[in-house]
Amino acid sequence: MLSSPTEQRRRTANLSWLIFAKIGAAVLVVWGAGTLTFIALHTIKGDPVNIILGGDSVVRPSDREAIRVSYGLDRPIVVQYLTYLKRVFTGDLGNSYQLQRPVTEVLGEQLWPTVALAVPAVVLAIVIASVLALLTAGRPRLRAVASSFELLSVSVPTFWIGILLLWIFAFTLGWLPASSAETDVSLVLPIITLALPIAGLLSQVLRDGVEDALAQPFVVTSRARGASRATVLLRHAFRHALLPATTLAAYFVGATLGGAVLTETVFARPGLGRVTLQAIGAKDMPVVLGIVVLSALVFIVVNTLLDLLYVVIDPRLRKG
Repeated sequence: MLSSPTEQRRRTANLSWLIFAKIGAAVLVVWGAGTLTFIALHTIKGDPVNIILGGDSVVRPSDREAIRVSYGLDRPIVVQYLTYLKRVFTGDLGNSYQLQRPVTEVLGEQLWPTVALAVPAVVLAIVIASVLALLTAGRPRLRAVASSFELLSVSVPTFWIGILLLWIFAFTLGWLPASSAETDVSLVLPIITLALPIAGLLSQVLRDGVEDALAQPFVVTSRARGASRATVLLRHAFRHALLPATTLAAYFVGATLGGAVLTETVFARPGLGRVTLQAIGAKDMPVVLGIVVLSALVFIVVNTLLDLLYVVIDPRLRKG
């Protein structure tokens, strides 16, 4: 059936409003994240000039003042804040105090190692969680075993998982390298380390959703009509459980991109996590602010893709 002109105009207006709302939300997220980090860093004691000089270097007061002027540190804090916002929204994140290089260049070099670690880890976690949920849903004994694994993987700190995997597969068995950023094989242990806690939490959400769906009337009707358990699980129950699990998985994609610091440290890998840790310790404000803005943008992109994925998973949303 063809939509009426009024209905088409209504849908166009709704789409326009949705796009406007998404853009507005993106601006607010970037502004909020950058502002909070700017305030937090400026409340920490210490002179940024000392960081730029590489410590409490003995230099003439005139030289220190020249550095302060060149970085705009002599201006009132409000002017520094407004200048920072202007540069952020024009794509200029300034220069690193420590490295004396553009922040965009520093982050660009470290982004791919983190993406190469985080994205496969989330994919592996989704596979593990899906298999566990489908095999254990509605089966009390298997569920008990899976719950033990989930509780252990979520409770044990990530760095302990990494150390344990290193001890078994690198130091004892010698199957995999302990640390290296040059080969794909070196990613295996870090990916598993990052994936296990995510899989433990995600499988709980998926299994609860599957078991909830199995109790719904439409599933009972399908079974009464002769549909097999596998068909009911894959075509009905699993799809019903995907919406909340997809939301959680999208969160993990954003979180792992900015929060892989422990895994990168344990396996001595480059990446945004280690850069973040070093920048915070050195109060390298441009780098910290740049990482926060990048993390905010990642969450915006992931949430936008999530909205599109919702429509694919649940066709009922297309009629809205």
